[in-house]
Order: sequence, then structure tokens, then C-alpha cells
Amino acid sequence: MKYRLHKDFEISEIGVGCYALGGVYGEKDVNEFKRMLVHAYELGINFFDTAGIYGEGERILGEAVEPFRQKVYLATKVSPIGAEQTRLSYETLKSACENSLKSLRTDYVDLYQIHFDDPRTPVAETLAGLEKLVEEGKIRCYGVGHLPVERVEEYCRQGRIFSVLMELNAAAPQACQSLLPLCQEFGTAGIAFSVTGRGILTGKIRVGERFEKGDLRQIDPLFQRERMESALRIADYLAAFGKRYGKSAVQVAIAWVLAQPGIVCALTGPSRIDHLEENAAASGWEIDQQDLSRLEEFLKHESQQLSLAQANSIRNILISPLPDESSQAFIDLVYVLETSMQLGLAQESQIMPVFMELFSLRENLNQVEKTTLENIQTRLRDIVIPEKNE
Repeated sequence: MKYRLHKDFEISEIGVGCYALGGVYGEKDVNEFKRMLVHAYELGINFFDTAGIYGEGERILGEAVEPFRQKVYLATKVSPIGAEQTRLSYETLKSACENSLKSLRTDYVDLYQIHFDDPRTPVAETLAGLEKLVEEGKIRCYGVGHLPVERVEEYCRQGRIFSVLMELNAAAPQACQSLLPLCQEFGTAGIAFSVTGRGILTGKIRVGERFEKGDLRQIDPLFQRERMESALRIADYLAAFGKRYGKSAVQVAIAWVLAQPGIVCALTGPSRIDHLEENAAASGWEIDQQDLSRLEEFLKHESQQLSLAQANSIRNILISPLPDESSQAFIDLVYVLETSMQLGLAQESQIMPVFMELFSLRENLNQVEKTTLENIQTRLRDIVIPEKNE
């Protein structure tokens, strides 16, 4: 395992995240997950990431690493839990942090990350609260993730931000243009997650894949329409590319992430030991610069073609009658929400209220009247293609 130095942290290139313990990809065997975490340490991985909203993620991680706690870096997040926890005041930070420390069985967290935006609390106030937690010895440093780009920049300009957590993979490279330049400008570490596209770049998922009940990928836009078709083309290219190096598509996907300037750690999300070992073997080798240039050219062309197809697709969704099946209409509208932000057709501040309204319907879709979804479609149409109504 190779390591990358950032400030005074010597972090393994490959990290392990505990998102799967939140049940987003179906049920997981907790005991197998614990064995995987211990084996990750045996392989030289020393960076582990979790959050209070990842189900039993903090507790399970804390139990697994307790025997070697001082030799690893633990990262967790300030996550919104209930209406009273959606503020980023010092009181909220302290309460959330103390809960995490208890769950993790530790008296300090190495990296504490802001996990949601709070427009009501000034960034300076949140940073003051984080600095106080540093002074109290509860956290060693702090970072941000899942925030609008302009908010990330605000945190970086005003505070001592250690890292920016970002989705980054060959099928979703947008952070290369939006967040990584900020990391380089402010000397902040980039920590990438979903580096294999939630499994789509492994080559083991194909069109028509049926995910188990509760698996978030059932509605994930990356697994829908032209986005999935593009991702599968990329997966096939990575598999063919890797044969020259004796590496799998997974290992090429992770190596590509690690080749991006500013990335300190690629977070992987295995729940099984064999997947962990494949991920860990992505460390210790590099793609030749000439080959990397060829790969970048392929991804650039794929991205251009995808953007055109997506723009047409979301327009068709917004101007055509929604499917009669509410679950499919819901998936289509989620696709529009994420894709319109990704393509710069709408601002996050415009989209988020609609997003929250749509997702509040998810648990009872069978009882939702079609007119409710049609109203959301109309609101999105007004935001994304307002000329349609002129």
C-alpha cells in the first residue's frame, strides 16, 4: 500500500467507507463487514470513513478498529438527524460530535466533515464551532463534502479546511473541473468516493440488472437511460485497457482517480474481503502518461456525447406525458433533477426544494396521485426549459 502525505497525515491511497452499512445497497452481513475492516488494516489501509446517518456504520467501525485505533485515521460527518439537527451552530456540532465519539468508541475523531448545507448559519459561525472542537481535542481537523461549489469555496477561503469529499469516477468526472481546482488553489486534500461508480465500472453490472429491494441503485440516475449506457461503455474500455497492465477494470478505475491532481485518497466501499483485496491492489502502480492521455481523450469524447444525449432526454421527459406507473415517473423525475444540475441547466438552489418535495413521496409512491407528479414535472419544466412556456 502506498501513502500520500497531506499536512501531518500520512494517508493510504485506498480508503474504506461504510456507506453500505446504511442499507443503501441492500442488507449486509455485519460480521463479514467487520472482518473486511480488520483485513483492510492488515493490507495497510489506514483511512476509514463513516457518518452518523450510515445506519450502524459508526458503531460497527468503532468496534472493528478498536484494537488498533491509534494507528488509523477515523473520519465521520456532521449529518442532519431530525429537524433540530439541520443547523450548523456550535451546539449542534458539539452534540453530533459527542454522539459520534460514543458510537466510535474513541475520544477524538481525526477528520470531522460537514455533510450538508445550512444557509441559515453563517460559514464563519460554523467554522468557529469546528475550531472550538479542535481546541477541545474532540477532532483533529475538519473538512467539507456534499455542498454546492460556491459554498465549498467559501469554507476554503475562511477556514482551515483539511479536505473536500467529492464523488469522482470515470463515469462521473465533473469534480475534476469544479472541486479539484479549488483543492489545488487552497492546498486542500481531495478525497474521492464512488470511485467505481457504485459498482457500474466493475464490468459485472449490465443493462437490465435487477437490484434487491431497498438498493438505491434502483433509482440512481447513473443506472438509468443514456447514463448507464455510457458508463457501461466506459467499463468495457477500462477492462480492455487494464489487460495491458494485468489489472481489472476496477483497478484501472481507481488508478484513474488517483491520477487526478489533488486527490489524496480514493474511498472504496467493499463489504466483502475479495472485493477489498481487488480494490487495495489498485495502489502501488500508475498508468503510463501516454496511456493516461489516451484514456482522458476517450472519456472526454464520451462525456461530450453523453451531455448531448442527456439534454435531449431530460427535455423529452419534461414535455412528454409521464408514465402511468408512479415508480417509473418518480425515477424519470429524479433523473431530470440530478442531470439538469450536472449539465448546468439549473442551480442547486432552484432544484433542492423540488428535490425535497419529490423524495418525500418515495415511501408511499403507490398512493401518490399522478397529478402530484405532473405538478412537479411542470415546476421542473419551468426551471429547466422556461422558454417552453413563453
